Amino acid sequence: MQPIKSCHSQRGAVVVLMAVAMGALILTAGMALDMGHVFLNKTRLQNTVDAAALAAAKTLDDTGNTGLATAEALQAFGDNASASGNGELGDAYGAGNGSIQVTIEYSETLPPFAAGAANGPYVRVRATGFVMPAWLVRAGGIFQKTVAAAAVAGPRTLNVGSTVCNVAPMMVCGNAGGPGYFGYTPNSAVVLKKSTPGGQSAVGPGNFQLIQLGGPGAAIVRENMAGSYGACLTGGSTIQTQTGNEAGPVAQGLNTRFGQYNGPMNGQQATYPPDVIVDAQTPALRAVQNGTGYDVYQGNLLITPSNIDVLYNYQDYMNDLRNPGTYDYQPINEGGIGAFERRVLAVPVGNCDGTVNGQGSVPLLGFACFFLLQPAEQQGNDSFVYGQFVSDCAVTGTPGPNPVAGTGPHIIQLYDDPASNDS
Repeated sequence: MQPIKSCHSQRGAVVVLMAVAMGALILTAGMALDMGHVFLNKTRLQNTVDAAALAAAKTLDDTGNTGLATAEALQAFGDNASASGNGELGDAYGAGNGSIQVTIEYSETLPPFAAGAANGPYVRVRATGFVMPAWLVRAGGIFQKTVAAAAVAGPRTLNVGSTVCNVAPMMVCGNAGGPGYFGYTPNSAVVLKKSTPGGQSAVGPGNFQLIQLGGPGAAIVRENMAGSYGACLTGGSTIQTQTGNEAGPVAQGLNTRFGQYNGPMNGQQATYPPDVIVDAQTPALRAVQNGTGYDVYQGNLLITPSNIDVLYNYQDYMNDLRNPGTYDYQPINEGGIGAFERRVLAVPVGNCDGTVNGQGSVPLLGFACFFLLQPAEQQGNDSFVYGQFVSDCAVTGTPGPNPVAGTGPHIIQLYDDPASNDS
């Protein structure tokens, strides 16, 4: 006869199996919960370094100063780490005194990101050492998890096919097949808006190089010149021109960028801040008609790219931006009322081969960047707007399908960092 097995021994085996199964279940559930916890905080850390990289790249683009950019990155990282819902991240960072270490590097190229560049323009923010305790997987011998994150940010040129916003309500004429950039030479002084009544115009009679953004009318011109334009233009479309000189509204709006608030702009500093630097020209510039265009003079001196250094020019401006001690108005983010690069405009470039009598459509070739050399006069015959053609400027917008590096307006955006598994 076979021996009869004890029910007690069978129950003991079941207890062991249940204990093993329960342990495995707890470990699996613990890993799921802990990994969800890790993933959540990894996402919070990535969002924080993304914000820090964008802040640093924007400040570097505005000022050219990596010291200011680094300070802005650390400020942005700290502000986001201490934000509501980021308790563990904030504790781990501890205003720079916790386990998280933040490093900020600059590169002249991308790709590759070659750390060590003195002036960027690309910036990488990397955060390491974010340690989180395990909750339910300690039984499996896992007591903590450490994560890191990295982000790279920098400029991206908006070329043909891109949509550009924050453009100035003026138009310059260009040549699609001309030398340089639509025929413009770097550092050349350009009349962005003509003024002489009855004078010749490359666009057509009655046209003073103004364009419609959001509709016609003096009030809209004034606010658009000050910077309220929300309309966007896309390369390859057309520009709707506007008839009339509108000398008063042009000067009242444009000159807010120089800290001058006249007429309806009085008291509008909060809405339309001045540039941090408002240095202009002494003596003032004047325009002399040359065919359908204008030459720019200071006194009897014709201003050219080779002698533009006699003026307060874009290079002087950028040098001063690196030194906060030269600012006429302190930046808004430091308790002042000034804003960076209010004097740098993205201006539509049109194909003016056809004639447009006052109002009409002009083919849009692209966009060019200009530094405002001085405030505009509010008198009809003297209300020219003068700009220096520069290689790039910051705007908002959407890149085209084949973005490339080059001359023209750009946005600041995030990039993948192929050298890092953390971005």
